[in-house]
Amino acid sequence: MLTGLMMHAPLQISALIQHAERWHGDTEIVSRRTEGDIHRYTWRDAHRRTRLLANALKRLGCQAGDRIGTLAWNGYRHLEIYFATSGSELVCHTINPRLFPEQIAYIVNHAQDQYLFFDITFLPLLEALAPQLGGVKAFVAMTDRDHLPDSSLPRLLCYETLLEAEDDQFEWPSFDENTASSLCYTSGTTGNPKGVLYSHRSTLLHSLAIALPDALDLSARDCVLPVVPMFHVNAWGIPYAAPMTGCKLVFPGPKLDGASLTELFEQEGVTVTAGVPTVWLALLQHWKQTDYRPSTLNRVVIGGAAPPESMVRSFVQDYGCHVLHAWGMSEMSPVGTVYAPKFKHKDATQEQLLPLQLKQGRPVFGVDMRIIDANNTPLPHDGVAFGDLQVRGPWICSQYYERERGAEHSDDGWFSTGDVATIDSDGYMQITDRSKDVIKSGGEWISSIALENIMMSHPAVAEAAAIGIRHPKWDERPILVIVRKNGQSLSREEALAWFEGKIAKWWMPNDIVFLDELPHTATGKVQKLKLRERFHDYVLPDA
Repeated sequence: MLTGLMMHAPLQISALIQHAERWHGDTEIVSRRTEGDIHRYTWRDAHRRTRLLANALKRLGCQAGDRIGTLAWNGYRHLEIYFATSGSELVCHTINPRLFPEQIAYIVNHAQDQYLFFDITFLPLLEALAPQLGGVKAFVAMTDRDHLPDSSLPRLLCYETLLEAEDDQFEWPSFDENTASSLCYTSGTTGNPKGVLYSHRSTLLHSLAIALPDALDLSARDCVLPVVPMFHVNAWGIPYAAPMTGCKLVFPGPKLDGASLTELFEQEGVTVTAGVPTVWLALLQHWKQTDYRPSTLNRVVIGGAAPPESMVRSFVQDYGCHVLHAWGMSEMSPVGTVYAPKFKHKDATQEQLLPLQLKQGRPVFGVDMRIIDANNTPLPHDGVAFGDLQVRGPWICSQYYERERGAEHSDDGWFSTGDVATIDSDGYMQITDRSKDVIKSGGEWISSIALENIMMSHPAVAEAAAIGIRHPKWDERPILVIVRKNGQSLSREEALAWFEGKIAKWWMPNDIVFLDELPHTATGKVQKLKLRERFHDYVLPDA
């Protein structure tokens, strides 16, 4: 073997913030703080404070590999923790505060977090959980002395007081790029949450990929506001891709309502934002009510769930924004696919591109994917055949943290996503259902997602979920559970009529049920399991 004559430089997260300070030092990071005000500083300031925190963690006795937990919103202090922990060979463990308290206690203890940093918003939650978190050496409130609340929380420290005691001289250590960098747990819709342990190498490669033009297309000309939380798969990698590209970064803190986000869009000149459909539904409603038109925003990344066609149309046609429909999983760091047209589409109209835009997109470089049938036989990429979706690549988990390797990881190196999908000849992937959510009727499959997307296109519908109900002849038949928009009326007959001409007759839902709200997971997804439990004994009209 002839070895290349290249310098050896391990891929490390500390290199990202060093790059941002050196070449984009005066670029701003703006945060809406939990204290209520707007905080501003630069990448140069961020790197200095990150070094202070790294020294503080060292003084606290943290050792390489220790897990450091966070319960925090998107903000500059959370960003500092991201880099101070990973850069000093610790593991940044972001915790989703929207999980059930018992799940939070489970993952803190399972991860064996040594210290737990938290925004003061979550003080009552931690006061209640503290007796169950005996392994945590101290809790660090991410605020200053003036805003530190009285608390019964034991071993309580103040973030800013820790930093004030330190010197900003710190040399980032060099170590193997495969060293663990951060830890995220899945939302645990079935059983206990499962940990996904990322490495420095996987994080750097993922950051490079999502910054590419056919992904999020990030550059130093952009101002990025991630609405997706930093506790949700590291805000889809944006806190790492931003310093890599030199973006201006805007953090919304705890205020994610339409008015607060719009204010930041306008004040800071935001060009790119990213979040889940439930956030964008509220934002679009605010824009419509206030007759707002974005002046700088040009790209909206939508992930976490498939957006309804009406949402995509509204962003594009009403507000002139380009929609980047993305898909991924915690197990994938998370980005796997992003919508981007090809050269062959250069003359296509927006209307012609819409069917592609509603798909989950094409794989970014570094992600390979295939679909297989029940016999594990690969299926053709013709846009018609659908099967279980599997992925592999350098930022996809090889097994879960502190668990034996399970059936979701195949012997030939693939990870089963739990999705049913099609892939066309150009690589555009479309999820037709979750494996556990597909409705099996008379030996054929009905896509719950397709039914939901059609129903969501009705102007009176806020949310819709399709589930299978037991049927004596057909095994299962679909019903639609619908939440109407405020002030809108919609009857069962009108809802069923909406499907006429849009689906095969045997796909037609057997019934429509209206609810005031649907159950959601901690990441905003509809909990189909809870709906199936609720309607377990439901009797269909024609059953």
